[in-house]
Amino acid sequence: SKLADQDPRIVAITGAMPNGTGLDRFQPKHPDRYFDVGIAEEHAVLFAAGMATKGFKPFCAIYSTFLQRAYDQIIHDVCLQNLPVVFCMDRGGLSGDDGPTHHGLFDISYLRGVPNLVHMSPKDEDEFVDMLYTASLHKGPSAIRYPRGTGPNAAIKKTPLALPIGKAEVIRHGKKVVIWSYGQMLPMALKLSDELKEEGIEAAVINARFAKPLDTAMLELFAKSADVIVTFEDHVLKGGFGSVILEELAELGISTPVVRVGWPDEFVDHGKPDALRERYGLSVAAAKEKLAPYLARIK
Repeated sequence: SKLADQDPRIVAITGAMPNGTGLDRFQPKHPDRYFDVGIAEEHAVLFAAGMATKGFKPFCAIYSTFLQRAYDQIIHDVCLQNLPVVFCMDRGGLSGDDGPTHHGLFDISYLRGVPNLVHMSPKDEDEFVDMLYTASLHKGPSAIRYPRGTGPNAAIKKTPLALPIGKAEVIRHGKKVVIWSYGQMLPMALKLSDELKEEGIEAAVINARFAKPLDTAMLELFAKSADVIVTFEDHVLKGGFGSVILEELAELGISTPVVRVGWPDEFVDHGKPDALRERYGLSVAAAKEKLAPYLARIK
């Protein structure tokens, strides 16, 4: 709403529940710039593309798992024309009690191969606002994935920051182990770093911010001095953020091994998030188990 107060081009379009996407708070403040097309994701994206051709800046809010229904429109009507549509992908990651239909575990893989599209994910509420602001300034299509529910309760700056697209953030420095976190997985990455420090290993922690474009300069800098890289993502491992890291390392000719933590190649059940993460191996303990052979060599 604050961005819309400052920029008359901004409109909000939803192809999901207004209260689920938070647009029920936008609508009363900007009723003439709010459009609810119902559960018609293909139309929502096509409508956003049409408005973008007329000089508007559409923010299209759809759950990650249901945006895939509009894949054709994303490619041909938005990205092929390089239109400034912002896809706000709510429930990006595990959606807990909503069940297998609502887990947003595929959007990195189905979007990162599309030309012109920027894919980003914030570590907390403040960075989410920064990404919304960054997307409002970007002249091409962009997608922001963020989880269901509340964040870590980070304080939000009075004035948002325009992030340099494709630039990661170093949270902690270290050499032997480099941990890359995408989006909301940062607390898990920090916990792993803490536990490794207790064992005498200083692990770097990097907040990726962007899956596309990836910060390849930072990847190269840290990978050359590391014995192992760890990636954390709330997404399937097939084609996900860890795959982005592996592909870029191959392009750079760097053979540093990568331990990936994410969801397996199967549909995840209905259940409480903590129980599901424990069952499917999205935990610090599971990461350390995968890391054990490499840590033995470091020590």
